[in-house]
Amino acid sequence: MLPLEGIKVLDFTHAGAGPYCTMLLGDLGADIVKVEQPMGDVFRFMLNGAVFLSYNRNKRDIVIDLKKPEGKKIVKKLIKRSDVLVESFRPSVIGKLGFSYEYARRINPKIVYCSISGYGQTGPLSHLPAFDPLIQAFSGVMAATGEPGTPPARTAGMFIDAGAGTLAAYTITSCLLSRRKTGKGCRIDISMLDVVTSWMGWQVTNYFMSGEIPEKFGSGYRWWEPYRAFKVKDGYVFIGTVDEESWKKFCEIIGLGDLPKDPRFATNEERCKHRFELISIVEDKLKEYTREELVELLRKHDLLTAPVQTLDELLAHPHIQARKMLIDIRNPQTGEKTKTSGIPMKIFNLNLKVRRQPPKYGEHTEEILRELGYTKREIIKLKEKKVVF
Repeated sequence: MLPLEGIKVLDFTHAGAGPYCTMLLGDLGADIVKVEQPMGDVFRFMLNGAVFLSYNRNKRDIVIDLKKPEGKKIVKKLIKRSDVLVESFRPSVIGKLGFSYEYARRINPKIVYCSISGYGQTGPLSHLPAFDPLIQAFSGVMAATGEPGTPPARTAGMFIDAGAGTLAAYTITSCLLSRRKTGKGCRIDISMLDVVTSWMGWQVTNYFMSGEIPEKFGSGYRWWEPYRAFKVKDGYVFIGTVDEESWKKFCEIIGLGDLPKDPRFATNEERCKHRFELISIVEDKLKEYTREELVELLRKHDLLTAPVQTLDELLAHPHIQARKMLIDIRNPQTGEKTKTSGIPMKIFNLNLKVRRQPPKYGEHTEEILRELGYTKREIIKLKEKKVVF
C-alpha cells in the first residue's frame, strides 16, 4: 500500500508550483482529481506540452464550467468527499468562484485546504500575480546570480516553483497526520517568496550580522577560495576546497605543491584577498587536464569536484539511469511517447511508479461524475448544457 493511498485530493492548480505539489502527492498514492475550466490548462500547450507533461502524472482530469450553478454543485460534491484541496489562484480568486476556505470548511470540517501563490494570502503584495522568474527578481536571487559585472541572471530550472510545491506537499502530509490526532482540518498558505527567503537563510543571517549584500561571484563564493568552476582543456570542472588540508592536498596533486607557502595563499582569508591572482595561477595549470582526467584524479583523493555538464550529458549518465530518474510519458495531445524526470522520492520496499499518464483534457469527467452519483442521463444533460466537457 502506498503511503497516501485512500487520500483524495481536489486539484485547482496550474503553472509549476501547484501541479508539482499535487504530482508529488499522486506519486505517493493519493487520488488526484485535477479540475480544468473549459478553456483548458494553458500549460498543456506551452513548449509543446513539456510543462504540463512534467507535472501532471498520476492524476485524473475533469473539466467543469465553474461559473455555472450545475458546475458549482459538482465542485461542492467533490469538496465534500475530498481530504485535501489545493489551489494556486491569486488570493481572492477562488473565493469569487465560490470555493473559499470558509465555504469548504463549512461543508467539510476535516478538509486540509492549501493555497499556493507568489506572495502569500496576506501582505501588501498578496494581490499580485507571480511566476518563478518574478520571484527570483524580487527576492534578490537574480541580482546575485551570474558573473561579476553582468546583468541579472535567472537560474535555468524552475527551482522556486518546485521548492514551493515540495513545501506544500510536506505541509499537507503533516496536516493529514495532525488530523488523525485532532479530527480537524488545516488552512495552509504557501508563498513562493517565503520559500526563497527561507532558502536564503544563511545569507539573510549574514546580512544582519555584517551588512553584506550577496554579490555576483559566478560559480564561486565570496568566502572561500578556491571554490569555483575552473576552465580545463575541454570544458569546466568545479573544485571546492573548504579547509587548509584540502587546499594543500589539491595543490600537491596538481603539481603546485609550493603554492600554499606563498603568503598570498597561505590562509583562506589571504586567498580571498588575492583571489584573481590565485585563479589565474590555478587555471593556467589546470589547462593541462581534460575534464575526465581532472575529475578522476581529484575524486581519487576524495576532494570535492564535479564536471560542469550540459543537460544532455547529465541525462546520459549511468547514475541517472541507476536512480531511475528518467521515465516514459505519453503526450495526451499527440499520443506520442517521450521521457521526463522520474519520481524523486525513493522508499525501500515500495515501488513508486507512474500509475496514470498525464490526462487528456476531461479524460475522466464521466468517471468522476459517476463516482459522485450522477446517472448516465444526467451526465449527458450536463454535457449538452456545457457544464462539463
